Amino acid sequence: MKVLVATARTQGARAGDYHWCVEGELVRIGEICALDRADPGGGCGCGRAFAGLNSHRATTTARVAEVPLSYPDYVEAIRSSLQQQGYEPCDDCADEEADELAELVADWPVGTIVGRRLAELWVRELPTAEPSG
Repeated sequence: MKVLVATARTQGARAGDYHWCVEGELVRIGEICALDRADPGGGCGCGRAFAGLNSHRATTTARVAEVPLSYPDYVEAIRSSLQQQGYEPCDDCADEEADELAELVADWPVGTIVGRRLAELWVRELPTAEPSG
């Protein structure tokens, strides 16, 4: 399944970059605090971050990856991460979020590095083609 994972690749290319996730862990688009809704370039940084499902930490860079994960397992990873963070159980919410995340990355090739600003995701780096030999 094609998903977003945490990466340190391209870190430091933009002011305000940070990477506190575990490299390669699944990420989601987290909630945005009022401070960052007003100024995603300042504040706490949540308006430009991806949230790690396992570490519950954040990064400003994510990579499109193909992982050996079924869709139901992806939904469960999101659901259990939210539950671990104290959110009310909501199976439909996790399913909707998995759908939205899968749709966001559907047209990007594996290896694409993306950034975020509020609800917008943008390409930071496209994968380079391997030379054929």
